[in-house]
Amino acid sequence: MLLANFSKFILETGTDEAGRGCLAGPVTAAAVILPENFENTILNDSKQLSEKIREKLRPIIESQAVSFAVTHLHPKEIDEINILNASMKGMQECILKLNLTPEFIIVDGNRALNAKLGLKTTFGKRFTKEEIELLQSIPNQSIIKGDSKYLSIAAASVLAKTYRDDYMNTIHEEFPMYNWKKNKGYPTKEHREAIRKYGVTKYHRMSFRLLPEQLTLDI
Repeated sequence: MLLANFSKFILETGTDEAGRGCLAGPVTAAAVILPENFENTILNDSKQLSEKIREKLRPIIESQAVSFAVTHLHPKEIDEINILNASMKGMQECILKLNLTPEFIIVDGNRALNAKLGLKTTFGKRFTKEEIELLQSIPNQSIIKGDSKYLSIAAASVLAKTYRDDYMNTIHEEFPMYNWKKNKGYPTKEHREAIRKYGVTKYHRMSFRLLPEQLTLDI
């Protein structure tokens, strides 16, 4: 079973994101505070779990969590601030959505959660001075492969993945030719062939290399 706690603080929050490498759709972040006595032998990094197991775990996490939050950051904001900053901002927004202020935050990856705050964006949420100060006040630790080491980060990865999958299933109905219900917006051969045939949509990330070829214009 994964570890329950890193910092020894009771209100320790784990946070993670899903969809960072996709060509379409949002990057989705989640934050979870689990109770001290939480145990689950199945919970792991969402990438190591089947869709069926993730869907089974989601209501368990939601019902037993002390608090949880999920946030989508959409393509226009991703294109404006880049995917790395969007991923971090999504997790920051989740922390602010929790109904309890965490005492400590552990984040999957190698970048501190409060490394870059208050980005001036045209799209999405803009943090207030008070929100920035709050995020800066909470100690945090980045943990490489944290989603396969700590329960709260793994729980966040499951929520981020399942909520994002639900979103992609919904927009699939609007643009079924891209088969987002199956590929979830990732750069599969099928997805890229559909982009080549049908062009791009409002859900595609225009700052990403959507096709393997580098397109040029004759000027």
